[in-house]
Amino acid sequence: MSAKVVVVDDTAHVRAMLVVMLEIDGFKVAGQAGSGAQAITIVDEHDPDVVIMDYQMPGMDGLEAARRIRARRSDQPIILYTAYLDSEIERRAREAGVALCVGKVEGLPQLERHISELTRQISRS
Repeated sequence: MSAKVVVVDDTAHVRAMLVVMLEIDGFKVAGQAGSGAQAITIVDEHDPDVVIMDYQMPGMDGLEAARRIRARRSDQPIILYTAYLDSEIERRAREAGVALCVGKVEGLPQLERHISELTRQISRS
């Protein structure tokens, strides 16, 4: 079973690249969103295994979107995938209910490994 993911990033070409690369590598992209507000709706509609969330987005950032998603879906695994990663953001992400933080500089292979690990944990539960 391939993991069903939702991709959230306000930069269209980054979002499109993530979708294509994840699908090539066997993940099922169930939905995508360009804002935190859209993410909340898309996650409810598509019931993903994992949400991949950008941090810095206009309007509602990824941490606030994660907080709101987790308030509605307390077990929803969320990966913060961002270029802006430091210890303070990681601390705030944990408080928002984010399962993992992955820097975009770490690259797609690292992100895919974390998605696979999270979905294996879900299937064992």
